[in-house]
Amino acid sequence: MVYLNGEFLAKNQASISVMDRGFLFGDGVYEVIPVYNGNIFRLQEHLQRLQNSLDAIAVTNPYTNREWHDIFSQLLTHDLAPNQSIYLQITRGADTQRKHSFESLTPTVFAELNPLTPKTKLELIQGFSAITQADFRWQRCDIKATSLLANIMYSQQAKQNQVEEVILHRDQSITEGATSNVFIVKNNTLFTHPTSPNILSGITRDLVLESAKACQLPIQEIAPTLDELLSADEVWISSSTREVMPITQVDDQPINQGKIGMHWSSVYDHYQSLKNA
Repeated sequence: MVYLNGEFLAKNQASISVMDRGFLFGDGVYEVIPVYNGNIFRLQEHLQRLQNSLDAIAVTNPYTNREWHDIFSQLLTHDLAPNQSIYLQITRGADTQRKHSFESLTPTVFAELNPLTPKTKLELIQGFSAITQADFRWQRCDIKATSLLANIMYSQQAKQNQVEEVILHRDQSITEGATSNVFIVKNNTLFTHPTSPNILSGITRDLVLESAKACQLPIQEIAPTLDELLSADEVWISSSTREVMPITQVDDQPINQGKIGMHWSSVYDHYQSLKNA
């Protein structure tokens, strides 16, 4: 079952207008919200980021936070799996003709559930690989927009190279991954790009920083350079479905001799405690 514009219906019965601006232009925003043991995780933080994205593109939020909670709760009754990922998308709506400018429209609201099966610690400690590429995306990466063509191109490149992620850099400064935030540990300090229009500041990113503080790992929200990434003691990526994942090889160069670091292990364990609280 999915939710579409006020109705719960089978996915194969759901349809939108061909004039929907999300279909024509990618004119919309989205959120991915994890559900652990039936509990929607950090919902208020996700809804605040949703509001920020809607405000940035001048779309009125169609529901209150209470109404969003009720919609998600009802959607979850259609699938009893304990761990889920809620995908929510709001577009500007359907117009009468294709034009770039817009009038006031009724937003199109879609939500569905997907299975969420995070990798176990035993799987994660094997480590993962990444490659680096210049960041050619637009200057408002802080908007969680559905127009993700650049990210799609990077993710396909990762697939073709059989690596987990493409780590991006602007002027030799690391921004984020194609679908993740990026952290490095150097000299027992955690570094990550500060919140800005150049990155999408993930809810999971905040959880990683919260966990690092709890583990007494000093934090510097300063963008590491490409050279610092390649010479780091530890490299991590984070997203709502990956949680916090160790990267042990970048551009075919081993990080920490290809082994995970002790700081990742501590932060991972604390992150799990937040999920299960």
